[in-house]
Amino acid sequence: MTSEQGKPYDSPGFHLWQVTNQWQKNLRHALHDLDLTHVQFILLAATQGLNTQSQLEDITQVQIASYAHVDPMMASQVLRHLEKKGFIIRKEHPTDTRAKAISLTLEGERITAQALEIVMEAENIFFAKLGEEQETLVNLMRALGNETTQDNN
Repeated sequence: MTSEQGKPYDSPGFHLWQVTNQWQKNLRHALHDLDLTHVQFILLAATQGLNTQSQLEDITQVQIASYAHVDPMMASQVLRHLEKKGFIIRKEHPTDTRAKAISLTLEGERITAQALEIVMEAENIFFAKLGEEQETLVNLMRALGNETTQDNN
């Protein structure tokens, strides 16, 4: 795991790891006052996004996990925790007895909107140093993500 120069700390993976850790640290700090983890925020936002985009009444845990690109078992555990916090409602799915239908509570909608503002501000601050290169970074990450997705199929 070395770069062309033979130094591991010059490799793209090492830098990605460092930046990811810093990004996660910033988000933990930003979401701390809301008592939300980044994964909790992602699943709340995914639930909201699915409900808004698809206009489906009975979004399932599996759909949320897939939409957010997280492990379904982890999503199930996190969603149970969000239910205990009063942010979501998990109920029996009307047509699939194996599934749970998930929806945001009013408090869940409020906390998701508040968290989204906080995360967007944290993102703006974190990526501000890139200036106009932000779009290039997003395109590069999309290319890497698409390659990873194709490799896993």
